[in-house]
Amino acid sequence: MDPISSPFQDEKRSDLKHAFTDEEAPSMQTGSHENHSQSYEQESFMTRNGLNLESFKKKHYGLGLVELDRKMQPRHLNMIAIGGSIGAGFFVGSGSALAKGGPGTLFVDYLIISIMVFNVVYALGELAIMYPVSGGFYTYSSRFIDPSFGFAMAWNYAFQWAVTLPLELTVCSITIGYWNEDISPGVWVSIFLIAIIILNLFGTLGYAEEEFWAACFKLGATSAFIIISLVLVNGGGPKDGRYSEYWGAKYWSGPDVFKNGFKGFCSVFVTAAFSFAGTELVGLAAAESKNPSESVPGAIKQVFWRISMFYIVGLFFIGLLISCNDPSLLSASSNNSKASPFVLVGKYSGLKGLDDFMNVVILSSVMSIGIASVYGGSRTLTAVSQQGYGPKIFTYIDKAGRPLASVCVIIAFGFLAFLTLSGSGPAIFEWLQALSGLATLFSWASICLAHIRFRSAWKLHGHTLDEIPFQAIFGVYGSWVGLIFIVLVLMAQFYTAIVAPPGESGLGTAEGFFKAYLGFPIVLVFWAIGYLWKRSGWLKLSDIDIDTGRREHDWEAIHAHRKLIASYPFWRRMLHSMF
Repeated sequence: MDPISSPFQDEKRSDLKHAFTDEEAPSMQTGSHENHSQSYEQESFMTRNGLNLESFKKKHYGLGLVELDRKMQPRHLNMIAIGGSIGAGFFVGSGSALAKGGPGTLFVDYLIISIMVFNVVYALGELAIMYPVSGGFYTYSSRFIDPSFGFAMAWNYAFQWAVTLPLELTVCSITIGYWNEDISPGVWVSIFLIAIIILNLFGTLGYAEEEFWAACFKLGATSAFIIISLVLVNGGGPKDGRYSEYWGAKYWSGPDVFKNGFKGFCSVFVTAAFSFAGTELVGLAAAESKNPSESVPGAIKQVFWRISMFYIVGLFFIGLLISCNDPSLLSASSNNSKASPFVLVGKYSGLKGLDDFMNVVILSSVMSIGIASVYGGSRTLTAVSQQGYGPKIFTYIDKAGRPLASVCVIIAFGFLAFLTLSGSGPAIFEWLQALSGLATLFSWASICLAHIRFRSAWKLHGHTLDEIPFQAIFGVYGSWVGLIFIVLVLMAQFYTAIVAPPGESGLGTAEGFFKAYLGFPIVLVFWAIGYLWKRSGWLKLSDIDIDTGRREHDWEAIHAHRKLIASYPFWRRMLHSMF
């Protein structure tokens, strides 16, 4: 990398004393990023990577935002950003979305949600570089909005990932059933759960390396799929397949382009939003990268590629090649890869093995999200406990930099996947999902609101935008757009919860409503508990502490870098802002 393009090489870490502004906030343990890094580096190779019994011994324990081992490289963050959240929601959930709304609605809704997520991630990137602390956006909610609200966000987010793990394990077993339905799903659940446990022995490095290679695989596979789809649309498929003659835009005409009207639009809107769940993990991972100020901007910019390549272009071709009235989309469950439009393209194309290959891609993607569940849930649980908002046991960090107790409790939730083997198990599982069903949307909303509040407090305290090393591309206006879109998604979710499913008339059932919207009162309950615990409400802008824990930067290098960028022509400045 050109030295001029990386102006954040020589930066120091100011002490993270606390992440709250109220008087009751626990004090931060002192010690710079360099000291923490050196303390981990002093351990032997086997201990540092969790390969001996010594690695399980206590390194840190108690209150204060103690930094974890910063093992992540820029390549890890880049791939977490570009492919970290792509799983069953994209490869399989897009099939149910297509069936509900048609190709036009699918394309438009995912485009709208892409704009929303784009702004959310850039806001998160700006905050993560200023305050790269464990727990990510949860601590920003506590610091810039309301400690009670931060408490609600943290626990709801941790519980969301805890429930996601058994869901992804179940989807893995169902995906394997594409090839063999005779073997009990419990066998595959056990195998994948053991694999996740083994990978987590390597701590952050295990997650980062798995995510890097899984994202590379997803990126390559989806790129190949798009190229193949282009050929198929133009009639370049085998003669024994459906796409042997020019296919074009057959499915983009007639009333089914925007199938089921407004109801279909709202249903797909909600599905699209949940397909992006996990995008915010790059903010959590920033706290465990060696140099967030250098690596995070590049990772955040990768979001543009993931949105444009995977979601927009990929789903556009899906809308061209698969009918929204395809029986396979309508008959299989939303978690079954047989309902994946990507698998169906391979099946109908006549290209032998393409459907099997896409099913492998789905399997690896789902497995990847399962591992991310342990990472996201454990780091959030550790951070909230370090703040004094959870049991002290979850602050235990071993010599390999693993939040051991938090990892164990999240993995324990994985055994809930065996509930699906019993008669009443699926119903219990669905209600568990409902408890945290809106956690992702509230987390994104908290990021946007925290960014808006941070900018306001920053200005109030006499600072300028030039003092922010990495700025969200659309500034505070982008965060307002993201926040408004999130509110619209919540309204769409409420509408789809009270009416009958697309294609049916009348109102829905009470059970369906609570499964779709139970997460909302759960957040309010957590918020109330947080308030009763700390007795701290909405923070005034004048009370917001913008200095404690703020990372120091090499401003001489940053100004030189900005001057160089300003000298570029407009087109090159735009390219730089996106790549």
